[in-house]
This record gives sequence, C-alpha cells and structure tokens, in this order.
Amino acid sequence: MSLDKLNAYCAEKVQIIKEKGAQKSTENIISRIALPDWVKKGRLPDAQQDQAFGPRYFLAGDENPYLLMNSNSYLGLSLHPEVMTAEEKGVQNYGTGPGAVRFISGTYAPHIELENRLAAFHRRESAMIYSAAYAAVMGVLPPLIDDYTLVISDQLNHNSIINAIRLSRPAAKEIYPHLSMTELERILGNYAAGNHNGNNAKIKRVLVVTDGIFSMRGDHAPLNEIVEICRSHEHHFSEGIITIADDSHGIGAFGATGRGTEEFTNCTVDILIATLGKALGVNGGYVAASAPVIEYLRETSPFYIYSNPITPSEAQAATQSLDILESDAGRERLQKLRALALRFESGLNTLGFETIPGEHPVTPLVVRDTPKTTQLVQYLFNNQILATGLSYPVVPQGDEEIRFQINANHTTRDIDYVLEVLKEF
Repeated sequence: MSLDKLNAYCAEKVQIIKEKGAQKSTENIISRIALPDWVKKGRLPDAQQDQAFGPRYFLAGDENPYLLMNSNSYLGLSLHPEVMTAEEKGVQNYGTGPGAVRFISGTYAPHIELENRLAAFHRRESAMIYSAAYAAVMGVLPPLIDDYTLVISDQLNHNSIINAIRLSRPAAKEIYPHLSMTELERILGNYAAGNHNGNNAKIKRVLVVTDGIFSMRGDHAPLNEIVEICRSHEHHFSEGIITIADDSHGIGAFGATGRGTEEFTNCTVDILIATLGKALGVNGGYVAASAPVIEYLRETSPFYIYSNPITPSEAQAATQSLDILESDAGRERLQKLRALALRFESGLNTLGFETIPGEHPVTPLVVRDTPKTTQLVQYLFNNQILATGLSYPVVPQGDEEIRFQINANHTTRDIDYVLEVLKEF
C-alpha cells in the first residue's frame, strides 16, 4: 500500500536526522509539580525562603525532583493562584472552548476585554489575538506582502518569520547578518537607488521584520536604530517602510515595566507581534498596531478567520496576568528576574564558560560542539536539572549551546545549585 512507502520514506528521513545528531531530545512528560507555599500564595520568597529550593517537577515514571531551567514562563505567572482562579472562573462562565471561529459566534466578552487591554498596554490603537504567536506571525505577514513588496529580515529571525516570508512570496527578499545595521542601511540604499541585484520589480512597500529578543541567544534587536534607518529611507518608496517586531520573548520579561524591546530601546515599531504564552503564562498570540491595520487583518488574515481563538477562560487568565504585570507585584517580579539572571550570567563567567551578555532571562551557555552539547544536557539531567540543548539546524553550526531560562519562581539557591553542578562538569 502507499502508506507502506510513506512509512519507509519517513523512517529514512528520521534516521538521517539522527545520524546528523540533529534530532530533538526525547520529550519529558511532566506528571506533577511540587510547589512551595510561597508560590501557592502568589508571592516571592522572603530572605529565608530564598535559601530553599523553588518548584520541583516530576516526570512520568521518575520520582526524582527536577529543577526546570527551560520554561518560557519568565514571571512564574502560569503557577500564580490569581491567574489560575481567573481561568477557572472563565471555564465556569463560558465553558472549555469557544466552539467557533471569531466571526461565527466565537467571540466572547473576555476576548474583547483582552484585546482592549493589550492595545492600551502597548499604547496602540488596536490589537487582535490569535491561537498562538506562531499563528500570529504567519497570519500577519502574508496579507501585508504583495508583488511590489520587499521584505528585509534578520539572519537569526524565528522560524515563524522565515516560513511566513516563504508563504508570502514577496517581490524581493533580503537577509542581513545578525544585528548588522550597516548591512540594513546598505540594502535599503541599494533599493532606493535601483541597484537591487537585477530584480526589475518596482518596489513600492518595504517590510523590515525582526525578532525583538532572539530566543536562542537572549540578545535583542536595536529597534531604535532600525526605526531611525527606515525613517531616513522611507521617502524613496511610495508606500513607505513598515517596521515589524516579534517580541514574544521580550514582552513581560524585558524593559523596566515589562513592555519588551521597544521599552528597552525607547522606540515604537509600526506593528508589534507577541505572545500570551511566555511571560504572561497562558496561551495564544497577538498583534498590536493602528486601527486600520487591525481592521484589515481581521478581514484578510487566514490564521484569524479560519481558526478558533484562544478560549474565553484563557483570555480571562491573560487579562489577570496583565493586571499583575502592571502592579507593584509585577514590577517586583521583574526586578527579581533581572537579579537572578545577572547572578547566573556572572556565575557562568566566573566558571569560565562562554555566554552572550544581556539583561534578558535567556542565558545561553555556548558550547560550539554538538556531541559536547548532548553530553552536557545529559549531565544536567543526571543532576536533576532540565535544560535545553540547541544544535544545528535549530542554531547555526558552531553556535551549539545550552539555553538556560531564568524565571521569577527560581530562588537564589536554585541558581547557585546549577552553577555548582556546572563547576563539576
């Protein structure tokens, strides 16, 4: 049968991936979580509790308690009692799912409330939510790209941006080396002058797309420089230059009040894409922009029109997370997050490990060797530490690393324990 041939094809491709050492690690199945009392109460640890361990995770068939060092829940809000209570109340009031796409009775009051809150939080006219941040990127870019559009993208942009551009088939595409503002300026200058490598399409609109925080490295795009460069060249194109940032790892975890890379670099891009599923601790993605852009996307974005939204209960939970983030308690969590990230990065430097400096809680330990990366991940696992090893093709060859992710539910003792383990490697 035809499926037998497909089975053989799939098995062969998987074997090739394994032989290259590029396979994903075995999925660990979390069966339960042990929480300290201070986490259950939605607090941060006091001085005495900070010398104890934070939450511990248990895996199916394994009674060892593990320290989670690869969670995107940077503020620890996925375990916050107020966020969980908000989601529970949402289920009680609206059921477990929306039951339809947005324009077919799938829009609930919590969806509208959340969109209004997100727009206000980012000081934009409007916002709309998607089922996931990946869906948001895939849903936003193609409707903005046509046969007269040039797309310019950072070399290390997220896979969602790469695939969204491929799906869009722009008139021209340019990739600049990671964070190279000199090259971005050169590309825009060449197209403005008509020197664009033989591409005869008349470029009317330019999209410059970048991650805010680069998820594999924890470094950030210089959005202020990008915006300045684009503004200096936009008069050469009849439909201007649109700046777009996906700051999924930045929102809630970066900047003085958690407003991400825009806040850190003191600028505003034209269109901001982000997630509810990382620092805000829930699920879903969103875009914030001008009212005309959002209205256009509601009418044209297939990932919005033809896919169910997040559940009303998730929307209520995300709104509660925003409430916490904008409170004194949220600012306290941000301060603690920065302090723990600095402690961990400083500890890695003291031990002689290579890392990438930055204030974001993604802290990579750069290994630059695939077998050694695999060995180090296993060593950490044997010491009850869950961390993520990144090898080619997830990262370029020679950039293999262990990606550690700090969150506000970690304690000082947790951080010091990981450093103690690494010291013995």
